[in-house]
Amino acid sequence: MRPRSRDSLEPIVDARALLGECPVWSPVDARLYWIDIDGRAIHSFEPSTGAEEARSTPGRPGSIALTAERGRLLVAMEHELGWFAWESGDYVPWVALEPAGTGNRLNDGRCDPAGRFWVGSMYERAAADRFTGFLHRVEQDGTAAIVSGEVGVSNGLAFSPDGSTMYWADTLRDVVWSYDYDISTGAAHNERVFVDFTDHPGRPDGACVDEDGCYWVACVHGGALARFSPTGALDRLIEVPTTRPTMPAFGNANLEVMYVTTIGDGGSHEADPRDPHAGGLFAIEVGVRGLPEPVFAG
Repeated sequence: MRPRSRDSLEPIVDARALLGECPVWSPVDARLYWIDIDGRAIHSFEPSTGAEEARSTPGRPGSIALTAERGRLLVAMEHELGWFAWESGDYVPWVALEPAGTGNRLNDGRCDPAGRFWVGSMYERAAADRFTGFLHRVEQDGTAAIVSGEVGVSNGLAFSPDGSTMYWADTLRDVVWSYDYDISTGAAHNERVFVDFTDHPGRPDGACVDEDGCYWVACVHGGALARFSPTGALDRLIEVPTTRPTMPAFGNANLEVMYVTTIGDGGSHEADPRDPHAGGLFAIEVGVRGLPEPVFAG
């Protein structure tokens, strides 16, 4: 199944997800994995057949990453990382990143080009405007470091094609930052504002980078998808037919199709009953290809 237009996003799966997030394309499985945080589920979509399935999780998955083993995902769930086997639906805890019971949960995450996993946390109710989250860097052996604190809603993690630049956003601060990145050590330094969202629709949520090095970010509460050049200039703005898009990801054989997840009746705000596509999975051909998703090296 392919979108027919490069001008508008088309609904691909009417999933009615409560809080759709973190689409990740697996070239080995030829399917898109994505999550429903509040629905406590991991979904998969096979473009070749249109088949869509879901597996329940024992907690709220905030993000996922591919591993070297087919059908095995690294999952950031509640306060910990664990392993999820797609075929069986089994989940095995691995590393706790934060204490349980604080009100925080893990959110957006992504592997760097060397296979480290970066993941941030947030207070579970974003509308509470609490800055209790952290940004974590997890090595292949499970060793973790807190890189930043006083985070509102950690989002927007992505890396440039050559891995020399890292992007990260705090949705509550309405800012996307960029950093010089050392792939060999995992050090991010020279922080600067990449995009100030004050003059853009909505707030910055999940993101990805295309083969030209441009940064695509979902404008949650703004009903749009924005593309920014490597210098931070707005290059393109695409309207999304639902108010709360959450994250884009490139998929299909040549990474030429962009998939976008959305929020339904979850998160901190109820869905608008006049929004029939809320919680669905969308797709669009934007005329540029994406980058292969890095695999966790642990």
